[in-house]
Amino acid sequence: MAAVFLLVTIFSSDPVSRVFLGIATLVLLALGAYGTFVRPRLLVDDSGLTVRTLSGARQLPWHEVKVRLARTRRLGRETATLELDWRHGEHEQLFVLTPLDLGTDPHDVVDVLHALRP
Repeated sequence: MAAVFLLVTIFSSDPVSRVFLGIATLVLLALGAYGTFVRPRLLVDDSGLTVRTLSGARQLPWHEVKVRLARTRRLGRETATLELDWRHGEHEQLFVLTPLDLGTDPHDVVDVLHALRP
């Protein structure tokens, strides 16, 4: 998709169109890079969970994480997300992972996480 936008940008004769198409091309390239380099978002082992973000990977020990399945209803459609509530002393952070982030249904991931949790 970004390649198509790039070609249209190059062959466009209107300067305003070139600017907008150039911006759209950069946004699509950035989103594609994000989806490529941050995968997989969630890794699990005996010591806990590892969540990958743009700022790096964060190791979350099992005893500091609460795993929840959240269901939200928007536009008449119910969507499930996986919520990882991490608390370490005064520091806390909420990671919300969608089916797109997980690559599968969050219900299945929650079941696996509860089975693996010591």
